[in-house]
Amino acid sequence: MHIPYEFLGKIFIYLVLFALAGTGIALLIGAYSVKKRRIIFPEFVLFTLYLFYSPAKWICKAFRIRDTLVDDILIDVRNAVTYNDFRRVKDKKILLLPQCLRHPNCKARCDPVHGYECKRCGLCDISKISEAADRCNFQVFVIPGGSFVKKIFKEYKPEACLGVACYNELSENMQAVSFVPVQGVLLLRDGCFNTEANVEEIIQKMEMCNV
Repeated sequence: MHIPYEFLGKIFIYLVLFALAGTGIALLIGAYSVKKRRIIFPEFVLFTLYLFYSPAKWICKAFRIRDTLVDDILIDVRNAVTYNDFRRVKDKKILLLPQCLRHPNCKARCDPVHGYECKRCGLCDISKISEAADRCNFQVFVIPGGSFVKKIFKEYKPEACLGVACYNELSENMQAVSFVPVQGVLLLRDGCFNTEANVEEIIQKMEMCNV
C-alpha cells in the first residue's frame, strides 16, 4: 500500500501553522483582556493557552516578549471567570501558601498530607495571613510543592481555593483545581527561598467572601 508521505507532511505543516496562529490569536486576546480589564472569549483563551502552553512561551520569546505573559493571562483570566462564584462560597475554603514564604529560622514541622504546620511565631507573613484566614473562615495549608494539592483536596474536599505561588506553579495549579472556584495571587518576589507575597491582596481576596 502506497503511503502518501508528501500529502501527510503537508497536512502536518498546515496543522502546525494553524495551531501557531490560534495560539497567537489567544495571546493577543488574552493580552488585550488583561490590559483593558475586559475579559473576552475567556474559554477560548484558557483552552488554547493551556493546550499550547510551550508554543505560546516560544512565540513570546520569538517576539522578545516576556514569556511570563502567558502565565499572567492564564491567572488573570481564570481569576475573572471564577470571581463571582468564589465570592459566593461561605464554607470549606482553603488557602494554599508556598513553603518558601517561611522564615529561615522557622521551626514548623512538615505533615505528609497538610504540609508545614505554622506555629504563628510572627517571624514571617504567614502568621499574619493565618490570623486573617481565621476571621474569613479559610483553612491555611503551607505546602512544599504541587504534589500536596491533590492530597489536600482528596482529604479536605474544599468548595473554593485561593492559591499563592510563582508564575508557572500558580497557573498550573489553578488549572488543576479549576473544578472549584479558584483565585490566584502571584508572589512579589519568587524563588525557592525567602520569597515575598502581597499580604494585603491575599487578605482582600479572602475578605471578599465575607461580603
